[in-house]
Formats: sequence, C-alpha cells, structure tokens
Amino acid sequence: MNLAQDIADNHFIIWLNSNNDELPSYLSVGCQREIAALPSQNGFDILEQAHNEKPSWLFGYLGYDLKNDVEDLQSFNPDPIGAPKLRFVEPESLFIKTHGAWKAEYDNLGLGTAFAEWLENPNSQFGNNFPIELTPRITKNQYLNDIHHLQSHIQHGDIYEINYCQEFYANSIEINPLAVYHQLNRLTHTPFSAYAQFGNTYIMGGSPERFIKKEGDRLVSQPIKGTTKRSFNHAADQRLKQRLSKDPKERAENIMITDLVRNDLSKVATKGSVRVDELCGVYTFETVHQMISTISATMRKEATWVDVLRHTFPMGSMTGAPKIRAMQLIEQYEHSRRGIYSGAMGYITPQGDFDFNVVIRSLIYNAETQYLSATVGGAITSRSRPLKEYEECLLKADALKKSLR
Repeated sequence: MNLAQDIADNHFIIWLNSNNDELPSYLSVGCQREIAALPSQNGFDILEQAHNEKPSWLFGYLGYDLKNDVEDLQSFNPDPIGAPKLRFVEPESLFIKTHGAWKAEYDNLGLGTAFAEWLENPNSQFGNNFPIELTPRITKNQYLNDIHHLQSHIQHGDIYEINYCQEFYANSIEINPLAVYHQLNRLTHTPFSAYAQFGNTYIMGGSPERFIKKEGDRLVSQPIKGTTKRSFNHAADQRLKQRLSKDPKERAENIMITDLVRNDLSKVATKGSVRVDELCGVYTFETVHQMISTISATMRKEATWVDVLRHTFPMGSMTGAPKIRAMQLIEQYEHSRRGIYSGAMGYITPQGDFDFNVVIRSLIYNAETQYLSATVGGAITSRSRPLKEYEECLLKADALKKSLR
C-alpha cells in the first residue's frame, strides 16, 4: 500500500496503542498546528495558552526537562536526541479504536480507517537490514560506583529513594521505526504502548505505566515500583510473582512513591478525596511482573487541568523522594539527559481531560543524526544490592535490544 507508506513517511503520527479491544486506542495523523516549547519558555504555560486559544484534541509528549519549569532546577548533561522539551500536535485526522474497530473522530485528510488498519498490521512493515547492537553509555563498574555514592546520600538522610537510569545507544544507524515498534510491541504487549513520529524524532514505546488520567473531576495515577523476571515454567512463574508481592524492599519502594503521588495529588484535590485504591498490586506482562499501586482523587473546582500536570510532573516513580532533591542528584550522577525518556506521552481532549503514560521501556530515535537511545533504570534505596539493580536494568533493556534484531 504505497499511499499509506507515503502518508506514514510524511506526516506526524501519534499512535497510543492499548493492546486491548476493551480499552480505547488513538491514532493522530497530520498536523493542523504544532505546539513546542523552547528551552527558555515555560512549557506548561505554552501548552495552556494554546489549548485556551483553541480547545481541541492534542497529542504529544511532556519531556522530563519540564521539571525545570516547575522547580528551580537545571539540566546540564549531554542531549544527543535534541528534541523539544514539550511537543504536541492538533491532528488533521483522528481515529479512535473501541471494541476492536477503528472509527474516525474526524478525517480532514480523507484517509479512512484503512490507514489505521494498515499501520497496526505488523506484516505491512519491513524490518531492519541487519541487527543493531546497543552500547552502554557507562561501564558496569561506573554504574556500581554511582549506586554506592547514591546510597551514601541515602544513609546521610539526603534522600530516601532515587530512580537512577543509564542509557544504551547506537550511533550512525538507519532503522525502520515502525517495524521496530511492531517488534517491540510483539515482545512487550503493554497497555500504554505508543508509536510517534514528530518529523525526524521517533518514539517506539512499550510502557506498562500510567502517569495520570483526568476524566471530569476524577484523577487517577498508577505508579510502578517493583519488577521481576518471568519464567516459561508456569509454577516457577507463579513463585516469582508471589515472591515479588511479598518482597519487603520492593514493597517499601512502592509505598514511598505511592505516598509521594498522594502528596502531589493533594495539591489539586478536594480535601479528603485522595485515596489509595490498590496498594502494591502485582500484574503480569509479557516479559516481567510489575508491582503497581493506584491512587485516585477528586479535583478542586478552582484547579485547572494544567495545574494537575504542573503539580504532579514528573511522575514520582521516575524521580524518588523527596522529589526535588532526588532530581538534583539525578542530574549530578546520571551521564546523559533524559529528554523524552521518563516524561509522559498521551492526549488532551477539547474539554481538558487527558491520559498520559510514563515514557519507559522505550526507544527514541533521531533520524537526522541517526542516533538511537534506550534508557533504563530503577529505584535505589538503602536496601538495594547494586549488582541486583544492574541486572534489573539489563532485564528491562532486554526487550528493547531484542526488538532491534
């Protein structure tokens, strides 16, 4: 289908894929207008102004460096992807999939649902000509040394928990991003999977984590903290799942971040409405078991949808606690800028409702510089065993690496 390929190559595309016929998926094609924030601009102000001027559907991402717009923070680390810290588009055509069928919300490009069906068909895409190897940005010894220093900060009471990440990358490579995404999605099959093409910037995401959803005055956030591998043997797999659910270190990590998210939500919630609907639930995905908590709240009448994002971003599961000091130490000890990674990707409706994932388990690609980035990390506490944390990073990177073979 040459026309479909041409459309895919020459238009902004954001596909939010729930991998579940019972939950909606969204496909934004084209760009009636683009909203992007320069480093000197406050991204949330830019986004709010654009939506107020024309309340419409918007699809895009919030980059991690928006932290500098909500707190007195800075970013100094190298930024090889070089994407704007915030980027949204108002689509020319918007398709929504419910109960297994695509329907056009509107279709100014006249594509019809055939384009959406073509895009989601893995067989329509050609893979890479050769396997691509990802190189770690830092050595194993450097990683272990950084963890040692961070645990020293924890022992001195500077922080309680920190999310420390490392980058894997490839230089001077050419990929078919949509084919890579299909490979990744086949391996991970997560509820907050996403594919995006913003000009030369591509996001191929296998995220299992919701950052925050707003529907009317109801807010829901679902932080993930706690990961273990899966086994091909059913009995062994169930034992791994059970062990995760009772692991005191993993539970402590999750509960700390749950408290942080509760605190963030309380800044925009009516008094007494913040609830922990589920604490430390364990859910099974294609490659891992994950520990997830669900926190909900009712918005205060005077709070706006942008207030919610300002007061909750970045997701606490990607920072640590206390949040500001953790972000300062992240900048000090990590070796590359997170950029889109550990930010959020999703949509905003004309009414100001939204749903955003956390950009994790994702590949970010700059087609112009031919640079591919995959960042992974985990929570570090006083109980963390550095070597085990390193192995967890490799586990999280495994599906990303396999998607490139």
